[in-house]
Amino acid sequence: MSVLLAAVFAYLLGSVSFAVLWSRVFDLPDPRTYGSGNPGATNVLRSGKKAAAILTLLGDLAKGAVAVVVVRALGVGDDGVALAAVAAFVGHLYPVYFGFKGGKGVATAFGILLALDLILATAVLAVFVLVILLSRYVSLASVLSAAAASVVSPFLFGWGAITGAVLAMAILVVARHRTNIQRLIAGEEATIHLRKPRSPVATAVTETSASRDPSGVER
Repeated sequence: MSVLLAAVFAYLLGSVSFAVLWSRVFDLPDPRTYGSGNPGATNVLRSGKKAAAILTLLGDLAKGAVAVVVVRALGVGDDGVALAAVAAFVGHLYPVYFGFKGGKGVATAFGILLALDLILATAVLAVFVLVILLSRYVSLASVLSAAAASVVSPFLFGWGAITGAVLAMAILVVARHRTNIQRLIAGEEATIHLRKPRSPVATAVTETSASRDPSGVER
């Protein structure tokens, strides 16, 4: 498999939106239509269906990991693996199957890191869990985990193609969370809640209302 074909394969795999697919299976609203509008596990959790959120998380993790494992097994070298890693991640952000409107890529990025190096993935997961426990902010945990990956990667891989891929993904994660960062600074970011809402429809209405200021303008 050439490097270009490896990247195309990874992108197409990364473009599978498990948030949308599992929501359809469980007869839930499209995750792009309520809450944050992000087709990811955290937003699916707002529907009240924990099973759908867990399956979304596992699917997004798996597609990132599988892309790296398959491409690496085909022997394209570090350059090919790095390109495939970024391609799978970009596929999640801009999925060809769903109008190029995807999620923020945190779970997919972690799946990629897990396949790249267990030490790197463990360090990033430790930061994520610690920040969640201390702050309850998923967005803050995501941004700081991306920063942690950027710091740890050069010590494990040096300044080569793999570190370049990790840095690129970290930058994209932060960029995709720019509105969350603005809300964090303004003290308006929502914390994660595991309590089941009354219904998906009620959740959608609640989240939409919460995203507006008194004048009715969305934040």
